[in-house]
Amino acid sequence: MDKPTVDAYEQQAARWESERTVDEPELAAAFARRVGGEGVRLDVGCGPGWYAPLLGGQVIASDAAFSMLKIAVLGAEGAPLVQHDFEALPFRSDRISGIWAHKCLMHVPHESLPMVLHEIARVLQVGGAVQARILSDRLQRTWQADPYGQRHFSLWNEGHLRRVFDGAGFTIEDCEHRHGQWLDISATRQRTLADVVGPSMNVLVVGLNPSVYSADRGVAFARPGNRFWPAALLSRLVTADRDPVHALRHRGVGFTDIVKRATARADELVRDEYEAGVERLRELVEWLEPKVIAFLGVTGYRVAVDRHASLGIQPTDFGGAATYVMPNPSGLNAHTNVTDLVGHFQSVARLASSVASASR
Repeated sequence: MDKPTVDAYEQQAARWESERTVDEPELAAAFARRVGGEGVRLDVGCGPGWYAPLLGGQVIASDAAFSMLKIAVLGAEGAPLVQHDFEALPFRSDRISGIWAHKCLMHVPHESLPMVLHEIARVLQVGGAVQARILSDRLQRTWQADPYGQRHFSLWNEGHLRRVFDGAGFTIEDCEHRHGQWLDISATRQRTLADVVGPSMNVLVVGLNPSVYSADRGVAFARPGNRFWPAALLSRLVTADRDPVHALRHRGVGFTDIVKRATARADELVRDEYEAGVERLRELVEWLEPKVIAFLGVTGYRVAVDRHASLGIQPTDFGGAATYVMPNPSGLNAHTNVTDLVGHFQSVARLASSVASASR
C-alpha cells in the first residue's frame, strides 16, 4: 500500500474510529459460516478491529497502520495483532482458512493487485475463502479532497476484476454490486498457481497450464526434471532458483499460464479452457504491457493461438507484445535440452532489449 495512504490512517486513526462503524455484520456472519470449523481467519486491513469478533474461529487482525492496531487492541477482543504490508504477508504458506478484506484492497494500485492476490493465495489453504469489498467503477466520485488525508483509491470494472482474481487462482462464487459503489467478492482458492505479474515486465513467461506438482509447491516448472530453471539461470534471465517473485522484482520476469487449472497431463484440458485462457491472457498483456511474451511449448501455442506457429520470434504480436515461442522445458520433451533452452532464453532477452531500445 502506498505511503500517503498508510500515513493518512496513522494520523487519522482516532478520527476514523469515531466517525465510522460496522456496516456489514450480516456479511461477516456469512463469511464465518463459509469458513466454518476452527480454521484461522485473517482480518486484513482490520482498522479498529470491529469485524474480528464477528468472523468466527481463531482470528488474526492485521493492518499496515500501527495507530489502527493500537485502537484494535480493544475492538478485536484479544485477537493477535500484526502490522504488515499487503504485498508481504508474514505468514507461512497454506496456513489460513479464510481472509476478510473489507474496504482495504481499494487502496492497492491497480497494477499491484495481482501480487497482493498472489500473497493472499499463498497463505490460504486450497479451498480457503476470501471475502473482499472493493470500489466499483460505477461510483460517481464527487469529493474534491479526501477528508482523511491523501489516500489512494482504485475503482474496478467488474469484468476486469474477475479476470485478475482468475489469474490469481480463485474461483469467484459471487460478485455483487452494493449501494451503487461497492463490489462484494466471494472467492475460493483453487489448487493452481497464482500469476506473478506486475508493471514494467521485460518478459512474461507463459506456460500451457500448471502441473499438479507445481501447484502444490507454489512455483512454476517446479519438478526437478524440468529444464526451465537450470536453463533460465544459465542464460541469466533469472538469478535465483525456483523463485518467481525474485524473478519479477529483480529481473522483470513474470509468470502466468494460458489455462489456470492444474492437471497431471495437458490432454486433460478442453477447447473452452484454451479459448477463455487466451482471452484472459490477451487482456493481461494489453493491461500490463510486457516487452516480450514468451510461450513455453510450441504444441500448446499451436492449439491455443496459432496452429501454424514454429519456434522463435512470431510474425505477429500478442496483445501488443513481441512474441516468442520456445520448446516445452519438460524433462519428457526429447526434442530439446538445456543448451537449446539457454539459447532460446538468450534470444528472448535480446528481443526484450531491442523492444526497450525502440521505445526510447
